[in-house]
Amino acid sequence: MNANNFVLTVATVNGSGSQSSNLILLKTLFRLGVPVGGKNLFPSNIAGLPTWFTIRAHPLGFTARRGGNDITVAMNPDTLIQDIQEAAPGGYFFYNSDLKFDSALLRVDLTNIGIPFRSLVDGVTDAIKLKKLLANMIYVGVLSELFKIPDAVLASVVKDQFRGKKDSVVEVNQKTIEVGRTYAKETLNFSFPYVIEETQANDKKMIVDGNTMAALGSVWGGCSFVSWYPITPSSSLAEGFTHYANKMRLSDDGKKAFAVVQAEDELAAIGMVLGASWAGARAMTTTSGPGISLMSEFVGYSYFAEIPAVIWNIQRVGPSTGLPTRTMQGDLLSTYSLSHGDTKHVMLIPANPTECFEFAKTAFDLAEELQTTIFVMSDLDLGMNLWVCDEPNLSEEPLKRGKVLSKDDPRIAQFFRYEDVDSDGIPYRTLPGTAHPKASYFTRGSGHNEKGQYTENQEAYVRIVDRLNRKYETARTRVPTAEVSFHSLGSATSDSTANHQSDSSLNVKTLTSKISVEKYSESGEEPTTRAELSGIRGETGNHFGDEQKQLAIVAFGSTDIAMPEIISLLNERGASVSYMRIRAVPFGSEVKDFLSSHTRIFVVEQNRDGQMTKILGMEFPSFAERVVPVLSYDGLPIDSNVIAQKIIGFVERQGDMALKTSL
Repeated sequence: MNANNFVLTVATVNGSGSQSSNLILLKTLFRLGVPVGGKNLFPSNIAGLPTWFTIRAHPLGFTARRGGNDITVAMNPDTLIQDIQEAAPGGYFFYNSDLKFDSALLRVDLTNIGIPFRSLVDGVTDAIKLKKLLANMIYVGVLSELFKIPDAVLASVVKDQFRGKKDSVVEVNQKTIEVGRTYAKETLNFSFPYVIEETQANDKKMIVDGNTMAALGSVWGGCSFVSWYPITPSSSLAEGFTHYANKMRLSDDGKKAFAVVQAEDELAAIGMVLGASWAGARAMTTTSGPGISLMSEFVGYSYFAEIPAVIWNIQRVGPSTGLPTRTMQGDLLSTYSLSHGDTKHVMLIPANPTECFEFAKTAFDLAEELQTTIFVMSDLDLGMNLWVCDEPNLSEEPLKRGKVLSKDDPRIAQFFRYEDVDSDGIPYRTLPGTAHPKASYFTRGSGHNEKGQYTENQEAYVRIVDRLNRKYETARTRVPTAEVSFHSLGSATSDSTANHQSDSSLNVKTLTSKISVEKYSESGEEPTTRAELSGIRGETGNHFGDEQKQLAIVAFGSTDIAMPEIISLLNERGASVSYMRIRAVPFGSEVKDFLSSHTRIFVVEQNRDGQMTKILGMEFPSFAERVVPVLSYDGLPIDSNVIAQKIIGFVERQGDMALKTSL
């Protein structure tokens, strides 16, 4: 029997009401303590095109995507052949027996089960439109019976899913689920090998998406101004900020202490952000690759005039319009040096929803400390899919405003806006309204000297851009450090300044006694606590010793969710693994140390051109030949098995080390 260990995919069409049924099953498994994750593959239209929802469950918390569906629910006749092909050998294939198709298409190595989904709904309601929506609940009932899910747990999730709806909505969905359970109990007389065992693994955990946590972290980090233009997959971040700010950022008299502007385009959005930030507000915008391209000139202005800003880039597949509802890490190089001229930007790269919360706060501190634009590089997989993650740190810490002079600061008497007083590349600034005769200055995006005076003098220009480069070097010591760990079969150790955390989550019920925080969405879904992914963890120590017996791997962002399983697969082949997760650019000294300790380093990334590999080569040219990209760029969330096989294939071709014969 396979306890809490399977891949389940439901194939439907967009707009058919499948989201509610998918989430009900996912959250029910979570509440039973099953380490689980959900991936939604949806089209860029409102209704009618194919959509797939995959649930990955694993007792060790391996919840990254894995090819081969152990359980398939095929509701869409247009994708039936594809769904049959993607089923794992020996899998269970549930199809809609109300549909007419050639049964010869069904594979003989699968257990094929026909379910009359629409016919079963006929006994629930006569409303034609409602029948279409309720058909999905039949599969929830069938699988709940096969999994032996307790009725009470399932009923509580259904009630929560339709919170705020009429009682009749809850009742008709529960009735439909019961019809499915009864059908399975009375008709499906076979031994189902996949069982659900209730555990305590999900205690103090939640299941939530990265955009929700980024929105909440931005409110927590003191953001009071958001200007944005709608674009998939970032829109829910701005909508979530509005939702939370309406509850949490109100003055004592109940008035809004924030502003959200839906701009006419991305250029206007970033322009408003810079204006608000120059005036002293903590301001941000959220967008994706096409919006980043449009913001290029204003970002250069922020860099040269030294105005703080925060930009969330929820990356999707490009170039151009690309695949708007697919995931990618393809904006690294363009963002790294966005705008014309010599520019280098700070990028924070969260790996899970908890870090989306934490890095949202950190981004505003860094923007003001460094007086520049800070990019937070998420992606569609992290931003919109449901992840298991730890509770965030909700302690209230003072905001770090950086080098801001008040009228009473004695240093203001010698204040010049672009002067490097402390030799760290960061000048002092004042805010509008500072009542001191020396407080005013010209904000210059054109040539200027240390006093803020316009000049085209070449020596002054060189001094200014060299100082900006010193500021970038200072940023190396202030951004989140990379995490380094060592893993061999049966052991794991780490050598990092922060705990490796490829899984983290928010228990929103503990956020504050003042409000009830829930995931913002039209359906009113609430993030639900979920299990810690118990992957590879470690203790302090240096384990770079014998590089001939180990592989060195670098990953970042949402690819980290696959690393515990990839490392486990490599361990099973007899290879130990040194692993580094990059959390920010520019890199700290720990990244250089890692590169210098290995002669070959694999960099796992989701783009065609190995963009992080190239950035590592530019920052550390002496190590460029050591770095080998391991790429996935089909727009789907990363597949653990595929990446492991690519690394193994390279090692075997190069003869780097002798590996065991099979995974």
